[in-house]
Amino acid sequence: MAFPPPVMLELPGWELYWAELVPTGAGTEELAALRRSVAAQVREKLRRETLSEHPAVAGLRRLFRRAGCDPTRHRSGSEALIRRLLKGEELPAILPVVDLGNCLAADLVTNVCVMDADKAVPPFVFRAGRPGETMLSLRGPFDCAGKPLLLDTAGPVDAPITGADRVCVDASTRRAWLIVYLPVPAVSVNQADEALQRLLAAAPVARLVASGATTPPRTTT
Repeated sequence: MAFPPPVMLELPGWELYWAELVPTGAGTEELAALRRSVAAQVREKLRRETLSEHPAVAGLRRLFRRAGCDPTRHRSGSEALIRRLLKGEELPAILPVVDLGNCLAADLVTNVCVMDADKAVPPFVFRAGRPGETMLSLRGPFDCAGKPLLLDTAGPVDAPITGADRVCVDASTRRAWLIVYLPVPAVSVNQADEALQRLLAAAPVARLVASGATTPPRTTT
């Protein structure tokens, strides 16, 4: 199968960075240190009072509104995570590849999804959720209407707010897809790729098999 998997982007202003990861079972001690380091860097560089002015946060909020979602009522997952860190909480230990995704989201200040690649059913479409569209999310039932929404052929798999329980990573996961939602131009594909490789070098909890980006089609005049 070609990588990244096919995605139809229907929402302007976004790019999606994809990475295929194979968990290694190694690097867990380094990961604990990485979680602490990333949280400390967030607290050093960012402030709750001015977080909404950060280019990535402002970009995500703008794109949420464009899709029909109030970003102060339904915060992006990354903004919610960073606000918890700025309150003094730590990055939680969940599963190594999930923790890696949380570190990357905090590092880039944009949203990251990690799903079990073998539970997803490509091709994908990224569009605004429609009235009546719901998913069983990691938080419980989730109303997808008016939210930026990633779907496969079986239905919703992720919103940059919460993910679908159907494709969640667990201890049996052998192949994961990590997806970074890039608010253009605040965060670039190169930034996402470089940050992921840097974090993997610090905590080798997975092997990077492939990476690539889904970008909007170019228009010609």
